[in-house]
Amino acid sequence: MRSIWNGAISFGLVSIPIKLVNATESHSISFRQIHLEDGGRIRYRKVCELEEREVSSPEIGKAYEDADGSMIPITDEDLASLPIPTARTIEIVAFVPADRIDPLQMDTAYYLAANGVPAAKPYTLLREALKRSQKVAIAKFALRGRERLGMLRVVDDVIAMHGLLWPDEIRTPESVAPDSSVTVRDKELDLADALMDTLGEVDLNDLHDDYREAVEELIAAKASGEKVPAAPSGEKGGGKVIDLMAALESSVRQAKVARGEDAADSAADVKPLRKGPARKASPKPASGKKPTAKKTAAKKTAATKKTTADATKKTAAKKTPAKKTPPRKRASA
Repeated sequence: MRSIWNGAISFGLVSIPIKLVNATESHSISFRQIHLEDGGRIRYRKVCELEEREVSSPEIGKAYEDADGSMIPITDEDLASLPIPTARTIEIVAFVPADRIDPLQMDTAYYLAANGVPAAKPYTLLREALKRSQKVAIAKFALRGRERLGMLRVVDDVIAMHGLLWPDEIRTPESVAPDSSVTVRDKELDLADALMDTLGEVDLNDLHDDYREAVEELIAAKASGEKVPAAPSGEKGGGKVIDLMAALESSVRQAKVARGEDAADSAADVKPLRKGPARKASPKPASGKKPTAKKTAAKKTAATKKTTADATKKTAAKKTPAKKTPPRKRASA
């Protein structure tokens, strides 16, 4: 990989010669502008406004436009002579835990390669020190005409550096969050948790750019004169959500089908919150005072005695035989 910057890491009194290499690359498909009438390529030409002629790259320099429109020329020698210690140095200023870095600050990533054999020992020392401390290094460096903030961390056996935005370059999220009066029910959270569990985790290496592949197929079809592949038909997402609960339940079912599971089991995975039956309040006495334990016991004893007496009477009535009345004689005619 071609280096884009040569300098050194300043680690206290230790200096580590390094080369800066891009850690990422773009796979986006770029297009050219053409003249629709004849397909001719459209190009941009650099023209001097005063002479109204095209100028070459060696004739072009830098300048700062003042408020009144006047141009103040700035040369590369002017920038190189600035009293900035980070002009060719990545100056480490602190070591902090990795969770102290806000992901919003993360910018372009680079690999730092040891530049020459003498740099191997101090490079390895810094790498192992970062590993053992489980911290990241905060550094300042100058690149492409401006001083930048960076974070050094270990990736495998290489020291990587992430460019960081300055804190004043991060916008505050004012008036971005929705209205605070919106509430979410527990059942909706249960369904959201079930959907998260169903989707599960994913290996980022398995993800790929579907749009780029579709564009490549389109270009190949047009180049060979074949029929352009049609877009797959299906329901379009992103519509207006009318029923949040129905949308969550449908999402859980679709996620289960995508994973090859039975969609009917999705309802079993979500345990809705059920409220228990309301207890009937016991009637209070008219006085409003709670009955004492003695009164309650006396009432229970009286009720027991009454029940026993009633049972005894019924038993005695069954055992006592009924008296038979002798039949009356009919009067003679």
